[in-house]
This record gives sequence, C-alpha cells and structure tokens, in this order.
Amino acid sequence: MNIRKWKDSPALKETRDMLEIKLEDKKVRGILNWIFQIAVVLIFGILAGIALFQSVTVQESAMEPTLQVGERFFVNRAVYKVSSPERGDIIVYKTSGSDDAALHIGRVIGLPGETVQISNGAVLINGEVYNENKNFPEISNAGLASDGVSLESGEYFVLGDNRNNSEDSRSGNIGPVKRSNIIGKAWFHLSGDEDGWGFVK
Repeated sequence: MNIRKWKDSPALKETRDMLEIKLEDKKVRGILNWIFQIAVVLIFGILAGIALFQSVTVQESAMEPTLQVGERFFVNRAVYKVSSPERGDIIVYKTSGSDDAALHIGRVIGLPGETVQISNGAVLINGEVYNENKNFPEISNAGLASDGVSLESGEYFVLGDNRNNSEDSRSGNIGPVKRSNIIGKAWFHLSGDEDGWGFVK
C-alpha cells in the first residue's frame, strides 16, 4: 500500500479526529473536575465560617472604650468547646438559656471556685486586690459584689470595661454567668481603631 495514500485515507482521518475529540473531552472533564473541587472547598469554608464565627454589633456602652456602640466584631464560637474562658477574655453571653435572650458583652474577672468582691472601688479575688494593668476607673457601684460573690462550678463573674455604666455580674438581672450561656469569645472587630479593624483585646 502506498504510505502517502494510507496517511490521507478517510479512515485514518476519521480515527485522528476521534482521538482529538477524546483528548478535548478529557481536558474539559479535567477542567470541570478542578472547578468542582474548588467549589466544594469554598462552600465548605463558608459553612465552616458560619458555624465557627458570628457577627455581632455592639448595642450598649458597657464595653467602652474597648468596644464602641455600633461597632461590629466577630465572635469565635468554637474556642470554648475545646478550652475554658480565661480571666481577661471578652465574651459574648446571654442572661438565660432562651434563644430569644439578649446578648451582652463583658470581660471575665472571676473564675469558677473563686470569690469576687468589690470594696473601696477595687476588685478583690479571694481577698487579694486584682490588678488588671488597665486604666479602669474606680468602681462606684459594687452591687452584688459588695459582700462578695462565690462562684460555683461553671460560673464566671463578668464586668464591662465601662465600669460605672455597665450592667454585668454586679446586677441582680445578670449575676454570675453560666458557661452554658456563653456564646463565645470576642475575636476580631471591623471598626473602632484608627486602622478600622483588629483583634479584640
């Protein structure tokens, strides 16, 4: 058989065309598979973000100047599932287990098993003055802590940074905060600093 005629034969051309189509289909399938994998990762990331973090807008002045009214920040809802709140943490909590309960923001002062008292404008933990290394004003209203509040297992004593204009664990409406009512830890805010964003401290 003449090799030139064989190369130009309709049968061979048809075979080449079919192979090219298959190669193109394989490339398309590869690209579609790659797009699908990226979409799955993105969807998983979005769902994980929704599950782990919650956006909250400050509605009260209890945490000024740390957090201002109208400021938005993210709450890490997962951190206390693997660890316990620590002294100094800024937490978001509810006053009860009801889904409709209002959200409050405060700083953890007293831990389970401790006794917190406010005397002469200062915070005492187990009888020792607690030095927060922050320029908080003297507390004028000791509330429930005037005679000392003993915290049971799973209870935390919380104060707002705006010490003389804050409804917190000193108030009979709130009292010690149960761990089961803690939503999470204030993590990252979107406004308030000169830069407009940053980690909550």
